Amino acid sequence: MWSLPLVRHTEVPQRVTENFILSGYRFPNYSLRQCLASAFCPTNETGNFWTHFLPIFVFAFHFLEVFTWEGAPEPGSPFFYPFWNYFLGVLYLLLASSLAHLLNSMSLIIREICFFVDYGTISAYTVGSSLAYYYYIHPQAGIPEIGFRGQNSSQKKGLNTDEEDWNSASFPTLLQLFFESLYIPSTCLVAIICVVTCCNTRQRWRKYRYAVRTLVFLLPFFISSTPIFYRLLSSSANMSSSSNHLLSTMAAFFYRHCFWLVVSAIFNISKIPERFSPGNFDIWGHSHQWFHCCTFLSILDELQMIKVEMRALLLNPALVLSPLMPPRLAGPSFWSTYGVMVVLQGCIASIIAWFGWQAYQIFAPEQKKLKGH
Repeated sequence: MWSLPLVRHTEVPQRVTENFILSGYRFPNYSLRQCLASAFCPTNETGNFWTHFLPIFVFAFHFLEVFTWEGAPEPGSPFFYPFWNYFLGVLYLLLASSLAHLLNSMSLIIREICFFVDYGTISAYTVGSSLAYYYYIHPQAGIPEIGFRGQNSSQKKGLNTDEEDWNSASFPTLLQLFFESLYIPSTCLVAIICVVTCCNTRQRWRKYRYAVRTLVFLLPFFISSTPIFYRLLSSSANMSSSSNHLLSTMAAFFYRHCFWLVVSAIFNISKIPERFSPGNFDIWGHSHQWFHCCTFLSILDELQMIKVEMRALLLNPALVLSPLMPPRLAGPSFWSTYGVMVVLQGCIASIIAWFGWQAYQIFAPEQKKLKGH
């Protein structure tokens, strides 16, 4: 089991090969035990596995730090419902990605299903992020009432004054409607579209599959980041120094989040460095490993950005308010957070099942030939 047969790109089916990766391929007939053992052997997927498996523990460490804050609610409090859904989205993404790279050599059919699941978890992650944005960064975030505990009457009075300003202010109806009613449904719909499109690239547009998969996720990024864009573009000169500091801190993490996403997209599309030296980066240092590292760094900065907003909500809800947009008094519920994710996962599972059946019909005959070989 520990002496695994590795072959060159000319000895595996063409759809298994990666551009400019010439060796280190596992023949698509491994057993489960051989796939697990390959995590500790130098193959062209070993680095892809570890660059998303080890970050699970790094992310969990930074995530759990929130529960040690002084004055933080219990981990099961509704305040943390969106945060736990964000955690699940990231966990699904990192775990599914690492396992897809580890187990994809069991058969051609399993390979397709592994990456269908991978695409599905990316979409689940974007919706998990959107839930966190909606409740913690949304200009009308729905959970500041949890932070009201311990606030004095003058602070509450200030919030009521802001609410009166909101009621009397003129605000674009369509934007208000989008934030209130369409933001979460839109992110879910776009997530489903992304899963369908990425699954289709396994059969269509193969020549441009990396560019299509990268570009298709720009749409959920722009949709889910709408609350952040609004916060950044609607900053007021009348904001207090504390509010300005909060906004600048959140902006710094967001810009770094965007930077790492751009760098990861460049690696994924350009296939640098192996493009310039085919064969020399087959095991370590090829573009997909750098892509994984950069995407995780973007997630880590996103987590820090969300934590900044959460701490501000817990310490003083008034700090995060736009002058014209006070919070709603309705907080997150089980159904508006976990319920959304469960329904989304059901839709994604149905899509994966459909494409998995299509893959079985296409690759079952070829898989029989490979077993005979």
